[in-house]
Amino acid sequence: MPSPRSADHPAVSPPQRDTVDALISQTQRLRGGLDAVRRDTVADLGGTDDAQVRWQRALCELAVHQLDDLGRHLGELREGLPADASETVDASETVDPPEPEADATAGGPARDEAAGHAPTGRGSLLSRVGSAEWNLLTDEVTWSDELCRIFGRDPGDGGLTLDELPSWVFSEDQPILTGMVTDCLVDGKPIDGEFRVVREDEVVRTVHMAGEPVLDTDGSTASMWAVLRDVSELRRSERAVRESRDTLRHQRRIARTERRLAVEVQEAVLPPWRGSLRLPARDGFPGAGPAADSAALDLAAHYLPSESSAQIGGDWYDALELPDDHTLLSVGGLTGHGVTATCGMAMLLGAVRGMAVAGIEPGALMGRLNQLLAVSSQPALVGAVCAQYDPRTRTLAWAQAGHPAPLLFRDGTGRPLRSPDGVLLGATAGAAYTQAEERLEPGDLLVLHTGRLARDAEGATGRLLALAPRLTAAHGAQECVRTVAEAFGDEPRENDACVLIARVTGARA
Repeated sequence: MPSPRSADHPAVSPPQRDTVDALISQTQRLRGGLDAVRRDTVADLGGTDDAQVRWQRALCELAVHQLDDLGRHLGELREGLPADASETVDASETVDPPEPEADATAGGPARDEAAGHAPTGRGSLLSRVGSAEWNLLTDEVTWSDELCRIFGRDPGDGGLTLDELPSWVFSEDQPILTGMVTDCLVDGKPIDGEFRVVREDEVVRTVHMAGEPVLDTDGSTASMWAVLRDVSELRRSERAVRESRDTLRHQRRIARTERRLAVEVQEAVLPPWRGSLRLPARDGFPGAGPAADSAALDLAAHYLPSESSAQIGGDWYDALELPDDHTLLSVGGLTGHGVTATCGMAMLLGAVRGMAVAGIEPGALMGRLNQLLAVSSQPALVGAVCAQYDPRTRTLAWAQAGHPAPLLFRDGTGRPLRSPDGVLLGATAGAAYTQAEERLEPGDLLVLHTGRLARDAEGATGRLLALAPRLTAAHGAQECVRTVAEAFGDEPRENDACVLIARVTGARA
């Protein structure tokens, strides 16, 4: 084959061998480090189908291909040109724009060899690179043996002419090939691009072609010389990276949307009041008698998000004025996160409020909530405390379902109330829930929490009881909430948490 360099394009001086050796050593070190990263990434997969892990693994595979190619290029550069000049390789060839989607078939059930349907030949660089020359003066076509093998042809059959070549190319890519050939032969421009070919065995290969015109003595184009490289496997890796990255982005968009919906549901359902609240209100419940002002409740609450804040849970707190000046207090939480959990919380909280307003006492109310969950289309496990406070007798009637008991603080000390029987809501059909009563005194402080303030409920209870001197010395429920928030605000919680504090107003006799 004639030299691809004319008098106007003198050959460059060969690089220094020690410089190339240093580059090869650096590439080998990078390859070793990448292998370690790839092993860790695959090990982290753990049988799951996580989009982010797939994306990381695909990036590792792509980087492996790139470093392998770089190492082979540098090796060929160090060894010099092969003995057979027809095997000339363009050692400066780099990765170019990605191919069109490889699954776009043209005229039949073509197969992608790099996708695992046929052997790929991951041997030396020369097994995937070949050269070609089309002589315009003699119509002679010269293809290297490796280029014939890339096209699935017997080297004895020779190469394809420029007129035959388009029939092997995808119809969508034929304009690309035509444009490159025209630029080279007519305008004398170098060419650089890629296209897909369908071999006779219906295997699809993506081929990158880089070439230039070979000028005659009068400056006209005498022939076109090109190096064609099979980049199918590289493009497959790039496509895997794109697809897994797009999947990951899509999942993140879905997660952001679900979180926004969950926050909106939560904000719409939880009590809208901020700061402290006094119940019963001074004007009383519509149709009820005058409020028992001397034994009302000073209320405040706080919602503490999880450590990551990525998922909104189904925890709630609630305080509601009932007929006859009674006050409903409740806290609870569903298992799970996201829109499903917050919608389930909204359903349960609505049921709690409705049954309490209808006069159903806490023990019976818990039983009916359990029945509701038993027939729900989306079963869940729920822990909850429900209490009703009568300001005239200062009596607290309450029930619980697998939940920490309220804490009672009096005279500088605190203790959990004695729990009545009750299992998690939704755990078993027909469960019985009993009810307990506690007589409160003016100045008493009640703390209801969802048990998730700390990593375990017992730990949260112990730390809350340790705050007894500060809580009983506080001037109001809102100051107590600030104390609890300061104590637990930096806690590395896996789930959201709620705390509701009620102080009995009035002075002791």
